[in-house]
Amino acid sequence: MSERPSESGQATTASPDPVIEYESDLGTTPVEPTPLRPRGGGLTGTVRWGWRQLTSMRTALVLLFLLALAAIPGSLVPQRTVNPGRVAQYFVDNPDLAPFLDTLSAFDVFGSPWFAAIYLLLFLSLVGCIVPRTRAHLRQMRARPPAPPRHFDRLPHTRCIEVEATTPGEAVEAARALLRARRFRVDVFAGDQPAVAAERGYLRETGNLLFHLALLVLLLAVAVGSLFGYRGNVLVTEGDGFANAVIAYDSIQKGRLFQDTRMAPFTVTLDEFRASYVATGEGRGTPERFDAYVRYRERPDAPTRRYDLRVNAPLAMDGTSVYLLGHGYSPEFTVRDGKGNVVYTGAAPFVPQETQTFVSKGVVKAVSAEPQMGFEMFFLPTFKVTKRGPTSAFPAPLDPVVLMVAYEGDLGVDDGTAQSVFTLDTTKMTQVRLPQQSQLMRPGQTAELPGERGSVEFTGLKEYATLQVNRDPGKGPALASTAVAIGALLLSLFIRRRRVWVRASTGATGHVVVEFGGLHRSEGDRAFTTEFTNLVEAMRTRLSASRGATEGKQ
Repeated sequence: MSERPSESGQATTASPDPVIEYESDLGTTPVEPTPLRPRGGGLTGTVRWGWRQLTSMRTALVLLFLLALAAIPGSLVPQRTVNPGRVAQYFVDNPDLAPFLDTLSAFDVFGSPWFAAIYLLLFLSLVGCIVPRTRAHLRQMRARPPAPPRHFDRLPHTRCIEVEATTPGEAVEAARALLRARRFRVDVFAGDQPAVAAERGYLRETGNLLFHLALLVLLLAVAVGSLFGYRGNVLVTEGDGFANAVIAYDSIQKGRLFQDTRMAPFTVTLDEFRASYVATGEGRGTPERFDAYVRYRERPDAPTRRYDLRVNAPLAMDGTSVYLLGHGYSPEFTVRDGKGNVVYTGAAPFVPQETQTFVSKGVVKAVSAEPQMGFEMFFLPTFKVTKRGPTSAFPAPLDPVVLMVAYEGDLGVDDGTAQSVFTLDTTKMTQVRLPQQSQLMRPGQTAELPGERGSVEFTGLKEYATLQVNRDPGKGPALASTAVAIGALLLSLFIRRRRVWVRASTGATGHVVVEFGGLHRSEGDRAFTTEFTNLVEAMRTRLSASRGATEGKQ
């Protein structure tokens, strides 16, 4: 037995630790028992076994991988919460596949039941992993460094030096001072062969736990944002605006616990939208900059302010952010019936079909005409005729042209069924054959409809911006937890857990023999080899002073 004095100088009796093998794990991760399958059919045993399986680190890693895998469809398939227009177009382009994907919640991946199930299981698994590991880590941080092993030669790093004109106690005290100066946790063992035990690198496991805790907080923050936040999309044409109310949005996704009365009472008006493109070279037609010049008021009694809304430069108001998602063209038309009465006037938003040329498609519905009339149109910003037919040579409106196809009959709106403003249902309509000169219009031109059906005038051109209004109360905590997770990950990657023992005894020649032993967590850690060598040399210098020291190897 050896006596083990405390920091106050009081000695306590300690049993020698068992031999520490080379592959010893210096981490504070609790050793997980081998998950045995429940014996018998008892419900308690089955639940306990299932909980052990769920809260194992292996299961947490699998669930984290599944969560990342489940998020992939959200980037491959258009999402209703981001761009409902693209979702509607996907249904038009893929009439057979889209309904099947919709049954799998592919257009709302992050709100689907299967994604929520993985999310909840990962949350429970992380809680079950973090709590016991934190307890074990705190216990080991309060505990003293372990006693030196009996056999230093079983350690991966050993050195031995022999010094004169000193005593074992003086050698141990010198080792204690040296290790403390290098920020090791130190414990001194008294006895016939006094020794020092030191260890360092607890921040590695602290960083590991902080990383998992930050991941848990991140999951909570995302859950808070999805429960108490909302996300609405609205299309605003130049000269128009909207108020922050549910009825103003084209589509809105609200959290289950969100209340409409908590929406900030702001208004936004789009004065002008400008888009610039590369004019020459290989990148001709590539977007350079989008600017949506808006006026806004945070409250009805607040002053009007102006803002240049750009991509990645949202407008923030009272915890709510307004983002610029996209843009398009809204040609203006005036439709008259055979008697000269105006049956439609206004700007119709067109959906871009090609991002490089911005060929766009839209519809105009003259509901009050008798019979009702509908027009499918293609907008070509810079008109050009190729071998394949009319197209656009540039996305900017340098020579804007509208191509038109006319229909008459029943638009299907009288039965109250909701219809998209971007599509035209022609199942109960017949096509009106237009003369060639009426199929193409430039701004200011009028197309006469045959049979004294009226006319369509292309009166002007505006642009629109697609805006997303987002309120996410969990955004701040999510950002903070992400920063903590990165810092904690750096701690766990670059800090090494290691232990050092120094033991002194009187040799056969009467000189003091000082033994050094070191243990690190990672096999092949060259950095610890250098640190251990420097420690031995510093100890040799301190002990030998002006006298030489001979080195031996156990």
